Amino acid sequence: MSVKRAVLSALLVALCLGLMPAATLERLSLNGMILGSTTIVRARVTSSYTAFSGPIIYTHYQIKVSETLKGSPAGSAEFVVQGGAANGMRQSFSGTPQFSTGDEYVFFLWTGKSGLTQIMGLTQGLFSVAQNGSKDPATTRSTSHEVMLERGTGRQVKDQTLVMTISQLRTQIGAALAGKGAE
Repeated sequence: MSVKRAVLSALLVALCLGLMPAATLERLSLNGMILGSTTIVRARVTSSYTAFSGPIIYTHYQIKVSETLKGSPAGSAEFVVQGGAANGMRQSFSGTPQFSTGDEYVFFLWTGKSGLTQIMGLTQGLFSVAQNGSKDPATTRSTSHEVMLERGTGRQVKDQTLVMTISQLRTQIGAALAGKGAE
């Protein structure tokens, strides 16, 4: 009996340790992200730096905006992602994206009461823009590998990749802002 209990305890600990690094996110619909965002822009990452804000290290990314789909930023903007290295310390947070200079995305951004601008739903608010020279490139929001819960029920759900052209994304954003978007 004690061997069986020890094996079950070890399996439970291993399962818990395997889940520890994962973030738990509410699955956001495209319409929900559009309406919840302060700003939606097509932009390219130009630079970054890290700094503490209280006990948390944030990586600050500067972006050059090529198109504003919601809100009013023009030219350049900045957003933050939790984690990074500063003053000889490193912090990392599960589910947070990392960027390189030159990366181009459609960013769904929101500014909280703290004044910090962040990406909606971590990677849920990121659509990478295909670099294929097309006038209407594909945008892709990759599947999140974090635990996702359905709004209202709290049930665990699977995330799905979203792929659409930039013109289709513009249409979706316009429809949602006009009150015609579907959940």
